[in-house]
Amino acid sequence: MKLSFTIVGASISLALARERPVDPIAHRRYASGEVMGKIMAIKEATWEGYRQSGYFDGTRYRSSNAFSACLDGYVKMALNETTQRFQCKNLDVTGHLTHSDLGSTDENAKIGSSIWGYTIDGREFVAVGQRDGAAFAEVVGKGWWNYVPFIGKAEGSLDYIGRLPHYSVASLWREIRDYKGRYAIIGSEAVGHGIQIFDMRKLLDVRPSWNRLSTKAKLFDIVSDSYHFADLPVGRTHNVVSAAASNHIISVGAQPRNDTCRSGLIFIDLTDIANPKRTGCAADDGYFHDAQCLIYHGPDKKYEGTEICYGYNEDSLTIYNITDKTATNIISKTSYDGATYTHQGWVLDTNNQAFLLMDDELDEVDKKGAAADQHATTLIWNITSLENPILSGTWKSDSIAIDHNQYVKNFFSYQSNYGSGLRILDVASIPIDPTGAGIKEVAFLDIFPEDDNITDSPEFIGSWHNYPYFSSGHIVLNTYDKGAFVVKRSKKVTGGVRAQF
Repeated sequence: MKLSFTIVGASISLALARERPVDPIAHRRYASGEVMGKIMAIKEATWEGYRQSGYFDGTRYRSSNAFSACLDGYVKMALNETTQRFQCKNLDVTGHLTHSDLGSTDENAKIGSSIWGYTIDGREFVAVGQRDGAAFAEVVGKGWWNYVPFIGKAEGSLDYIGRLPHYSVASLWREIRDYKGRYAIIGSEAVGHGIQIFDMRKLLDVRPSWNRLSTKAKLFDIVSDSYHFADLPVGRTHNVVSAAASNHIISVGAQPRNDTCRSGLIFIDLTDIANPKRTGCAADDGYFHDAQCLIYHGPDKKYEGTEICYGYNEDSLTIYNITDKTATNIISKTSYDGATYTHQGWVLDTNNQAFLLMDDELDEVDKKGAAADQHATTLIWNITSLENPILSGTWKSDSIAIDHNQYVKNFFSYQSNYGSGLRILDVASIPIDPTGAGIKEVAFLDIFPEDDNITDSPEFIGSWHNYPYFSSGHIVLNTYDKGAFVVKRSKKVTGGVRAQF
């Protein structure tokens, strides 16, 4: 991704955006699905162009499943006939597998999407979203298997264990989340797919502790090896969300929008994991694109202990009380200057929910609001009052890119920003200075050097998703074209980094 240094600078916040009520006239374009349709059409056209150019061909790249250090600002990896250089800062690559080596057999396009992680008996596993299913791999930990000549498995490398095919047809949209640290919940935009529920402990049977050098991989059966929820209007869901505190998962963005639930929150009780059942829905604000649902702990004592969903609803931050799944209510619905497509976000601290970070997926594309210069822009919300959220600041990257998904761990935000790859921000200053002026980018890996020379018009290509929560410090990111990468903080870092990330 091209670094474009401007008068803004990477670490300076611009107060160009403020909260505001939703524009009822403009909202009609969102409620009808027009804006979402526009985004999907742009993405599909972009991906088709890259597919025709061979970017998703299984033979274009090869795996480089070994340690590659970030030296002098670059990681060098031999992913094809020539060594590719990926811009980096404070992150080494410890493992990498292509989508082919992660089991994808899609003849049309080996394309990646979402990813999530699971720690089972101290071992770290990932479920990797692909167009034709979900691949399962282990992030190899420390042990005797690191040191066996020729057949050993290095710490931080990826060990492919198996896959679960899609339930209906292939889809470019496949989202994966976690339920209670054990189950992968898998949704798709494919009609008839429903939600697959896979017990990640099954991977221990394929790769038991006593046989860590095995290279066996299993093709799991979509019926006998997993559970399934089919009670969606047409089987499509844009995303899946965990509400494990109340033994639920949630479908969001389930088409069509004129269904009773209006593509809002559909609550699915997993108390009996083998027999998931629908317990209600929240339709008042219509379509949900993504959400984070938590038991509320924070400064707004009126809501202490209730179950809250922070919803990213196309043109607003919408906060729901979902404690009673049959009688939910909207606490607040807030838009902002430059709102173009409210996409995703995450609270800064689950134990003190006073701030959250948000990304708008279309503002860089349409040059709106604080993102008019097309630099990836993070929005900072003060939610000390759930009924009156305040947009307190913004942070702008020095990279021209589209932001997509971000997750917060130990006051670091791990952002998957399409063509500029994984970006890690130190956001610990926000409670003291909520304008964002104290935010610093401490590490990154740019996994799409093909666009390093662009000066405008960033595209929907590169990294979709990352998972940063492993206690080992390994971070796994999934890409559209090159497969899944494992990265870790460099042994020697630069720039006065606050703490371990």
